[in-house]
Amino acid sequence: MRGGLVRFFDGGAVRGSAGEVEARTEVFEEPLELACGAVLPRWEISYETYGRLSPEKDNAVLVCHALSGSQHAAGVRAGNPEDIGWWDNFIGPGKPLDTEKFYVISPNNIGGCHGSTGPVSAHPEDGKPYGSRFPVVSVEDWTRTQRIFAGRLGVGRFAAVVGGSLGGMQALRWAVDYPEQTGAAVIIAAAAKLSAINIGFNDIARQAILGDPDFCGGDYKAAGRYPRRGLGVARMLGHITYLSDAHMAHRFGREKREDAGMFQVESYLRYQADKFTGKFDANTYLLMTRALDAFDPAAEHGGDLARAFAGIRAKILLVSFSSDWRFSPARSEELARALLRARKEVSYIEIPSREGHDSFLLSNSQYHRAVAAFMEGIRRGGKAGERDAS
Repeated sequence: MRGGLVRFFDGGAVRGSAGEVEARTEVFEEPLELACGAVLPRWEISYETYGRLSPEKDNAVLVCHALSGSQHAAGVRAGNPEDIGWWDNFIGPGKPLDTEKFYVISPNNIGGCHGSTGPVSAHPEDGKPYGSRFPVVSVEDWTRTQRIFAGRLGVGRFAAVVGGSLGGMQALRWAVDYPEQTGAAVIIAAAAKLSAINIGFNDIARQAILGDPDFCGGDYKAAGRYPRRGLGVARMLGHITYLSDAHMAHRFGREKREDAGMFQVESYLRYQADKFTGKFDANTYLLMTRALDAFDPAAEHGGDLARAFAGIRAKILLVSFSSDWRFSPARSEELARALLRARKEVSYIEIPSREGHDSFLLSNSQYHRAVAAFMEGIRRGGKAGERDAS
């Protein structure tokens, strides 16, 4: 199954930029009922777009971000040339998501902290931050709000939904829940559900946040405080699981910083923690990891993934990385087997790498060629996925 169904283009990814971009916001005044039963009386989605929507409106691609992602996926933020999108090597002219061919839409999820309605937003009743009052969100909430939001932009159907890690789980949910509106799904470094060890890592990270004295029961912003230490530890733990042992050994070994009296890897992780706590919200981290833990599309089908996938009409590309131990190739193979049992059109490739789970964010010519080839097939195939359902 490994690598067998993917066609390649000659050559690597072409360098190019999506250019200078600005985030925009769509405001929805109608109430939104979440899967947990709570209602947001008013909500907003912050997003960026790259490329142009075709007159036929058939070239839209939705990018779903991972745990710590945002809507700023590509290009450089207007007025700040140092602020480059988190997937800039992947989205742009001549890149796997080619903005000369596709109209790429990248929203920030509900519950996020980059402009969409979330715990840092003002509660409509009193104007104070939602904080601990913000309700639990799920992957299903994200895909449903993305669908509503896409309709506002005039997009009724996506040529493809693309995501890595938690974003890949959203792409899978799109294919399951909205088969008529999902032409293809590119599911990268993801899984059908989290393993026990992954849930355990997430809970340790949450406990670090919850145990910080400055957490204030989730209402730290109203109290003028911030659980920086707890969130920093959570980030350090998470970040180290996204890398492989071989990559860590190659990059840091047991080298020490002479000026600081600590190992290089310690210094690196503390730097990552400081950078992360300066731009991310602790309550959002709790919400995102809980949504990740709860994701399990087979649960409503007696644990049978093939049954869960019965209604899928999209073409599927699954990508895994050999050194990813947090979302290992075995997890993508499980998805591939279930899709084949459900008699769906699926391609799968395992990419050799040594960078671990973070490989999906990095430049890798084989990886980029595989996705580019799949996307070109989608483009040349026109309305991909609209097959005779009989």
